[in-house]
Amino acid sequence: MRIIERNYLQVMINVMGTPDIKVITGVRRSGKSELLNMFINYIKKTDKKANIIFVDFNLDKYDELKQYKEFIKYVDEKYDSKKNNYLMVDEVQMCNGFEKAINNFHAEEKYDIYITGSNAFLLSSDLATLFTGRTYSIEVFPFSYKEYLEYYKMENTQDNFERYVLEGGFSGSYLYKEIDKKYNYIRDVYKTMIVRDIVQRNRIQNIPLLDSISDFLIDNISRLTSYRSVTDTLNSNKANTNDKTVGSYIKFLCEAFAFYKVRRYDIQGKRYLASQDKYYLSDHAVKYAIEGTKNMNYGSIYENIVAMELIRRGYEIYVGTLYDKEIDFVAKKRNEQLYIQVSSDIGDDFENDTFRREVDPLLKIKDAYPKVVIAKTHHSMYTYEGIQIIDIKDWLIK
Repeated sequence: MRIIERNYLQVMINVMGTPDIKVITGVRRSGKSELLNMFINYIKKTDKKANIIFVDFNLDKYDELKQYKEFIKYVDEKYDSKKNNYLMVDEVQMCNGFEKAINNFHAEEKYDIYITGSNAFLLSSDLATLFTGRTYSIEVFPFSYKEYLEYYKMENTQDNFERYVLEGGFSGSYLYKEIDKKYNYIRDVYKTMIVRDIVQRNRIQNIPLLDSISDFLIDNISRLTSYRSVTDTLNSNKANTNDKTVGSYIKFLCEAFAFYKVRRYDIQGKRYLASQDKYYLSDHAVKYAIEGTKNMNYGSIYENIVAMELIRRGYEIYVGTLYDKEIDFVAKKRNEQLYIQVSSDIGDDFENDTFRREVDPLLKIKDAYPKVVIAKTHHSMYTYEGIQIIDIKDWLIK
């Protein structure tokens, strides 16, 4: 499998030597272990005084260290007081009492610590409880379109973009030549995540209900959804559930990075709205792997791709509401803000219904923040009454 250098490596380089426990998180098979290995290679090349203590609990040779006291003993024996000591641990949760070991190493102030592990045990909401020291999370995502092009050494063309739309960003699937084999891989990754990262951690008994909720969210990506609407749909199929259970299961799915929840934001009132949210898949190809490619809704898929790209770029995103209109994304990052509409095709006629539907809500916004329509335009970027109209494949590699 070809390895490319991803932006996350520079993020890790920037926090080298800090006293934080660096925690690499993200959806399964997004490249966390590969990132750790790449970082180790960087240290070997740049730090002549490096003493790298590496433990991969996936490997049988480290089985004896799966009790935290043995783990501590092993690491302390590897310590070299005359060198810079880096502790790298892959799949740390496989060690019984791992949090005690990591807290011990952090308290000794002798190691620069980096860990990866199952999302079931390293949820961002739990890190402050697990570790007494300060943590720094580095969230890793499946490949972006730009990384996809780099991996295959391809140009930014419409055909290659359509290929990415079908194949998605789980790079492990790229080893398979046939699309059905790719989808089998992605489906297996997703199902494994459901079982290991959600069912086992939360001791879920009603696995069919969890599957039904997952299937509902997959079928309704980019649509406003409430716990009540999910409950009503499932109960109409004799699921016998309630809003509280549905809400808990959706929370588990988001904690495992299967989905990302996006809240609504009232642009005029400058307040967040409750009751209905949108959910986006961590990688859009999961939808094809689970549901197949019949009756494809490109608009919702493009919206999912844009949502995840905005999150990759560090934006907080919301669904905007203004009067009775919806703006797909209000994206915020520090003092920056922009409004985005996403469409599969807006045509070339400024007066056609699709074009007007996308631009009219943006024209009603009176502040000076940038406004953008992202669609499959087949044109270079242009503006309409101050709104940027940009082809989705070009926006994704900016």
